[in-house]
Amino acid sequence: MSGIRVIGGTAKGRRLNQVPGDTTRPITDRVKESLFNILGTDLRGGTFLDLFAGTGGVGIEALSRGAAFVRFLDLEPRAIQTIQSNLKITQFENKAEVLRVDAFKLLERPADRAFDYIYIAPPQYKELWCRSLEGIDAHLDWLAEEAWVIVQIDPREYQVQTLQHLIEFDQRRYGNTLLVFYRVQ
Repeated sequence: MSGIRVIGGTAKGRRLNQVPGDTTRPITDRVKESLFNILGTDLRGGTFLDLFAGTGGVGIEALSRGAAFVRFLDLEPRAIQTIQSNLKITQFENKAEVLRVDAFKLLERPADRAFDYIYIAPPQYKELWCRSLEGIDAHLDWLAEEAWVIVQIDPREYQVQTLQHLIEFDQRRYGNTLLVFYRVQ
């Protein structure tokens, strides 16, 4: 597998480290480019919560393209070290917070900050994305006004979610990756 890199913004072209082993599945450049084309300039000055952050590639791309702050969450110690290393490579340490924490436990707490974007890319085939959506749906204080929740899954994992507050408003498929977009109705 070729290395991952920042594909746009101020850190464009910087190569990022990958998490050792096979515990993460980094987003492809094609999917990342499509995602950030959809987000466009709305990302500038925004805040981003990267759940199950892995390498930190999506959150770092957000910072490179003008996000003001990204919080990265992962439970895997090697992922945390990789994210911290990648933040140093891109010089975004001062715009980021890296937490080794269970995403579900964090989402159960009252929010300490509202985010414009929450990105969910959990390990596959465990329905963790459904649990994450349910957690956010039950605690909307994690979402800023007009916030988006974006899920990255394998298309075979997809199932319609019946949620109290969040509604699906778009989805885009790129080979074996599906991006599903939600917002508060």
